[in-house]
Amino acid sequence: MSTTTTVTEVQPSITVENMLRLFPDIDTRSDALSGHDAEQIRLMDEVCIVTDENDYPIGNASKKICHLMTNIDKGLLHRAFSVFLFNDKNELLLQQRASEKITFPDMWTNTCCSHPLGIPGEGGSNLPDAIEGVKRAAQRKLDHELGIKKEQVPIEKFKFLTRIHYKAPSDGKWGEHEVDYILFIKANVDLDPSPNEVQATQYVSAEKLKQLFEDPSLKFTPWFKLICNSMLFEWWEHLDSGLDKYMNEQEIRRML
Repeated sequence: MSTTTTVTEVQPSITVENMLRLFPDIDTRSDALSGHDAEQIRLMDEVCIVTDENDYPIGNASKKICHLMTNIDKGLLHRAFSVFLFNDKNELLLQQRASEKITFPDMWTNTCCSHPLGIPGEGGSNLPDAIEGVKRAAQRKLDHELGIKKEQVPIEKFKFLTRIHYKAPSDGKWGEHEVDYILFIKANVDLDPSPNEVQATQYVSAEKLKQLFEDPSLKFTPWFKLICNSMLFEWWEHLDSGLDKYMNEQEIRRML
């Protein structure tokens, strides 16, 4: 059973000085990306939203800085989202991450997992604004990774369920430490995956997904397994009826 915590009402100031005060010995080394795919290195310059453990923004930092285990071990935490897209048969779209990905390459996961960026429209220091921000970010990344046009996944069709706070190493150098917004959407979409992001996709029923978990040759991302092992299958059962009681959870689920 996961524990929860209620968001407080005090927002820290979002300044470079505040970031340096909180993380004075942050690791910014330039050699960490040596040998990786050029496009994935470029994407590591994107600016993530750094938060405190109650999901209040305290600054911005590059995707690279946020995903180095040396910084994660110092407490650096950032905002993320996980999209679960279902078709009209209530099958969940999975993706297998490309081999070029720097974190968690080749692993199967939910439809789309990424980050709202420190840009206009994707932030938010209160929960309603932050939810709108991650929905816009979800539209952007569904197009970038899977070629799904925003017209097929309109903002109003996304359903926000909850947030999970988790930490997971990818290898000795990289990892995740996120407050992850869980978004459901039911839509029939056209796929045109970017091979630099996604090497395979498949739609699965709940029973099929449980069978895949039993296959030792398949690897799954840690956040996907956390969500599956906690609430996913219960949420899935209520996709067409009763999902409202699980939506808009105000507390953060701690899965550390």
